[in-house]
Amino acid sequence: VQLQASGGGLVQAGGSLRLSCTGSRGTFSRLSLGWFRQAPGKEREFVSGMNWSSTGTTYADSVKGRFTMSRDNAKNTVILQLDSLKPEDTAVYYCAAATRRFVGSAWKTGVFEYWGQGTLVTVSS
Repeated sequence: VQLQASGGGLVQAGGSLRLSCTGSRGTFSRLSLGWFRQAPGKEREFVSGMNWSSTGTTYADSVKGRFTMSRDNAKNTVILQLDSLKPEDTAVYYCAAATRRFVGSAWKTGVFEYWGQGTLVTVSS
């Protein structure tokens, strides 16, 4: 599975961006999908995740109420809508896919087999 992320850019604090990630695999609907980010000098961290059944979305506490994740299996695409952006949201954002399901804290530690190349989000104050 190849993942291609796009949509990053430079935005002022309080602004919005829409990230998208398109997968090459026809069975995209059977993959759990996640968004992660890595800020300069920091470790990569989990942002949001959705299992293939799309029964619910898990978000990191730092982005709850501001970020919204959605997926369109027919288009092999997953979207991350970033609203009310803060300077601390500045990071390279990665989409990832896994063949297993995750629950709770497993989103942060689980193994994702497939990763996109990342897209840079820069939020100015």
